[in-house]
Amino acid sequence: MKILITTVPFGQVDDKPLIDLKKNNIQYVINPLNRKLQPGELVELIDDFDVIIAGTEMIDKEVFDKAKKLKFISRVGIGLDGIDLKYAKEKGIKVSYTPDAPAPAVAELTIGLMISLIRSVNCSNLNIKKGKWQRYFGKRLSQMNIGIIGMGRIGSRVAEHLKCFKPKKILVNDINESKLKNLSPGVEVCSKEEIYSNADIVTLHVPLTNATSNLISYDQINKMRKTSYLINTARGGIVNEKSLENALKEGRLAGAAIDTYEEEPYFGGLAKYDNCINTAHMGSMTEDCRSAMELEATQEAIRFIRGESLLSEVPENEYLAQSLNL
Repeated sequence: MKILITTVPFGQVDDKPLIDLKKNNIQYVINPLNRKLQPGELVELIDDFDVIIAGTEMIDKEVFDKAKKLKFISRVGIGLDGIDLKYAKEKGIKVSYTPDAPAPAVAELTIGLMISLIRSVNCSNLNIKKGKWQRYFGKRLSQMNIGIIGMGRIGSRVAEHLKCFKPKKILVNDINESKLKNLSPGVEVCSKEEIYSNADIVTLHVPLTNATSNLISYDQINKMRKTSYLINTARGGIVNEKSLENALKEGRLAGAAIDTYEEEPYFGGLAKYDNCINTAHMGSMTEDCRSAMELEATQEAIRFIRGESLLSEVPENEYLAQSLNL
């Protein structure tokens, strides 16, 4: 069997995944374009491969129909919005992922972005590079109400990290009530609308589904305080980028930090605003977490090729949620 590795970079921090593939005499090709593949590009590459070690690119019906030999997808990461799970199942193609590995890195980046925003770190950096010396008054997290939408693997870690900073309130929301049980003291469950109107920082940690597409748009931003901040380290498409751009232009938000975009690479309008921190979908890009993601995905692909039991196969509830557009 042959493997197409679409996610890049791959094997740069730790080459153990590539060593394991070679030890098992498995042929592989790493994405020759060295960037996120567009659907048409993946269609042109896929027809000779049995397995994909996949990134965030779109793997839809067109790709599946072209991929006559494809039997297995091992997703590096947690997001499944780019994979048509229903059609994969119809075609008899199994899918695995690495849901736990990226969580620590994404949670820590989120905290870093919070501090950078409220202390204007990004603005001061830009000014000094332009030869301008300006100091900014800021706030501390202990003075603020923090709203977390999505309390899964990442959101729950963000809440735990925040407790060390002793914010006024940690307000949380999740459609899955089981994730809201046994919360630590000081963490309050509330509606999304209460978070929008009461939080000084709103941070998003939900998957991209029909229910969360454009979750933050004009109406939600208008409910937020002009002094509040918005952070998205989850998925592109959860925040309506045009709505956010207009809000920053009109001064309806104090600032934002965005790590994921509807189209990547991103060079859009949000990059024009000094009070919007733009990072290149690098939430999981710490050496340890990225290495763990790549190794877990590779080992799962090897297990599949060797006919062994899979350890991280996507659970049935994910297929159901996608088919019901949840």
